[in-house]
Amino acid sequence: MARGKDIDGSMSVPTFYGKELRWQREAAGLSLEAFLEGIFFGKTYLSDIERGERRMPIELARHADRVLKTDGFFERHCEDVRKARRGAHAAYFEKVLEAEKYAECIEEWCAAVFPGLLQTAPYARALVRSAHPAALDEWVEAKVAARLARARLFEDDHSTPEYWAVLHESLLTDPILPPPEMAEQLDRIVELAERRRITPQIVPRTCGPFPLMAASIKVMTFPDAPPLIYIESSYSGDTIDDPALVKQYRKAYDRLRAVALSPDTSLAMIKAAAEDYRNGKQPDRLE
Repeated sequence: MARGKDIDGSMSVPTFYGKELRWQREAAGLSLEAFLEGIFFGKTYLSDIERGERRMPIELARHADRVLKTDGFFERHCEDVRKARRGAHAAYFEKVLEAEKYAECIEEWCAAVFPGLLQTAPYARALVRSAHPAALDEWVEAKVAARLARARLFEDDHSTPEYWAVLHESLLTDPILPPPEMAEQLDRIVELAERRRITPQIVPRTCGPFPLMAASIKVMTFPDAPPLIYIESSYSGDTIDDPALVKQYRKAYDRLRAVALSPDTSLAMIKAAAEDYRNGKQPDRLE
């Protein structure tokens, strides 16, 4: 079979690893389709890995070693590629940072803070500073800039994922910023919703017990790879791809969305809260 255009493996650890994968695949005479037989990943996904644009999941690395008879090479070095850091994000977030760019749909539930993809600079800065009170200003600003850069995916019409954010009412009524900055934060969500980039829903504080009360999660689905769940706490995070757990979280998220207010009602609440903050008022809580 014909060999593809050469890849510069010196650019980064992922490109070196991807170049080796493609060399081994082509040396074995396998097309992308033939290589992927027996595993649920698409051609585009594999091609992105070979160009160093995506990290290889461990199950695909093991598949490569089986098919190409590479004696565990790709499994052994999969962790090295995962550790190849990108920017100012925490190491545990690297897999999610990449996954967001390729997701077909992203669904988030946040009870305590607005999701990172929706945060303004003042809001992100307040959160980073609260978690790292002794950090240098330059370090904090690098974290803030990296977080804001993730939201660029809402600006590309061709790759914007479908995005749902289920938020607790307390995010509207219990401010962590001065009123003008809270208004700015809520205006950002309204702007994205009115541009049809996101769909926000509010879980009212009066709804009683509800699914996922003790967790904040992100559900990501892809056109060419299995779904992924991300759960996070203050200083750690974890991705989950076990099919049984993914299914359980998926069902819980759907039940949570069922108890939330409709998108139209939720957006009206967010707009009203933003206006209250602009006028120096405390937004009313639902009774």
